[in-house]
Amino acid sequence: MAIATVNPATGETLRTYDAHGEEEVERRVAAAHETFRRYRTTSFAERARLMRRAADLLDEDAEDIARTMTVEMGKPITAARAEAAKCAKAMRWYADHAEGLLADEYPAQADVRDSGADAARVLYRPLGPILAVMPWNFPLWQVVRFAAPALMAGNTGLLKHASNVPRTALYLGDLFRRAGFPEGCFQTLLIGSGAVEAVLRDRRIAAATLTGSEPAGRSVAAVAGDEVKKTVLELGGSDPYIVMPSADLPRAVKTAVTARVQNNGQSCIAAKRFIVHTDVYDDFAERFTAAMNALTVGDPLDESTDVGPLATEQGRNDLEELVDDAVREGATVLCGGGRPEDRPHGWYYLPTVLTGITPGMRIHREETFGPVATLYPVSDVEEAVAVANDSPFGLSSNVWTRDRADVDLFVRDLEAGGVFVNGMTASHPALPFGGVKRSGYGRELSGHGIREFCNATTLWQRT
Repeated sequence: MAIATVNPATGETLRTYDAHGEEEVERRVAAAHETFRRYRTTSFAERARLMRRAADLLDEDAEDIARTMTVEMGKPITAARAEAAKCAKAMRWYADHAEGLLADEYPAQADVRDSGADAARVLYRPLGPILAVMPWNFPLWQVVRFAAPALMAGNTGLLKHASNVPRTALYLGDLFRRAGFPEGCFQTLLIGSGAVEAVLRDRRIAAATLTGSEPAGRSVAAVAGDEVKKTVLELGGSDPYIVMPSADLPRAVKTAVTARVQNNGQSCIAAKRFIVHTDVYDDFAERFTAAMNALTVGDPLDESTDVGPLATEQGRNDLEELVDDAVREGATVLCGGGRPEDRPHGWYYLPTVLTGITPGMRIHREETFGPVATLYPVSDVEEAVAVANDSPFGLSSNVWTRDRADVDLFVRDLEAGGVFVNGMTASHPALPFGGVKRSGYGRELSGHGIREFCNATTLWQRT
């Protein structure tokens, strides 16, 4: 398969890369395994020194790697710079906190005595080489949020990145090497998806993490299950954005636009289904549609661009099919609904708002990975919850209300890995991130994330 940098703003292939063959893959897997045997014994202080150095180098490289991400997958340059800064922040956070997050845990002394021991504690030990299968939409952040905790815990990493972001993938391997991490500690594998199974089945690979589509998650989980290996999966999302009558409507509208079109709408945690109480539905719909229609679609390297192209031609085709299906089934297009006439080259799609969505439409059940929003009117809080939960996904959710009773009900009843009240879903190193239902399992970030790839070892002793 092709491993190439293709500029989604023009469709031009900028560079192709030779995939790693079996011998090179074997060499890198062996290096990850051998390096782990030594690296796992390094101190937290030494790992933190290396991780801070990687963060410093990333800061120095920020403009170059931002342009690389924009050229490879089309995100606006301003968003690419923010992504690089966020990665450096996460590296430093784990450098500062990993030792405390993985500190030995001591049960209550009464429980220790009751177990028959004189002493007992729980230790967190690294598992070994971790295979990371990562997507293109946040090509730096998705990797760093795995790599920073995994390396700080004493694991080694092998990255199989999306095949349309090879320059970013190679940069990441080089970044950790330049920071001084031992050879083999973090490596990039330039391989296609068809080569993942063989790597995952290798006895030297301890576990795997995947961020991506539901089919990709199913495939990796099936192989890992057959091999009885730990996995963490962060899959698709169709996050609800609920607006109740007590909401600060201007703020809710402004944030809704950002929540939908962040990263050109290609984000698992982007708000996609806008569920609005009938008391404020007409006002919200009018303001939201006007704001979406006013966004600037254009060259992602232009500082004034709000929405760039979709990352791949197939991605735009898939989005068009969802919108066309909804329109055929009776949905109404309030704005957008097609390709911009002034952008004949590249994979652009206009910011789009649809209403009149029914359960039989594909767009009601499937994830819209692009700048397309669906509107749903609801009559009360119970209906809002019912519509929000009527999805196979459960990654995160957004709730806009100043009613404490509403908040309590949403937190209790929404089927999602997060509930963000009066704000937009976002990830932060200190907060666990992940979903339920077909959005995956396990958690990234925070103490939960760093412990996912550790062996919680019980030490029981008698003198």
